[in-house]
Amino acid sequence: MMNKLEFTAGDFVVYPAHGVGRVEGIETHHIAGQTVTLYAITFEKERMTLKVPVGKAKDSGLRRLSSKDRIKVALDTLQGRSRARRAMWSRRAQEYEAKINSGDPVSIAEVVRDLYRGSDQPDQSYSERQIYQAALERLARELAAVEKIDENKATERLEAVLTKTAA
Repeated sequence: MMNKLEFTAGDFVVYPAHGVGRVEGIETHHIAGQTVTLYAITFEKERMTLKVPVGKAKDSGLRRLSSKDRIKVALDTLQGRSRARRAMWSRRAQEYEAKINSGDPVSIAEVVRDLYRGSDQPDQSYSERQIYQAALERLARELAAVEKIDENKATERLEAVLTKTAA
């Protein structure tokens, strides 16, 4: 059974738990008498290569980069009101992690928005800062890939939106 290849070498893709990666190639391996076709995806920042079976790519959440429209919705989300709930931090932290790992830029933007602290706001705890940084980095990487700009420029752009909103 041959699965249709959705991605080709050189494509940027998003894997929910790791963010933006690039398809390095398509490999065929023989494992336990079976022939398996895999996408080899590299994540430069983590210096990691992930191999995803072509047949399981969709179920794993592997997807193309977001459309410019979806990124615009994410940027608009950054400008919305923070919806930080009063639930215990451990519970909120789990929800934030789940949103980041969903791979959806709008969900990730919600985390960035909710955890953003302007210079006039109280300090964050270490774990809040960690989650905020992870979400900001994940969103910046996808924005950078979609807009074909470098990650630092993308981060600056996101922070500019947040600063403007906080003012």
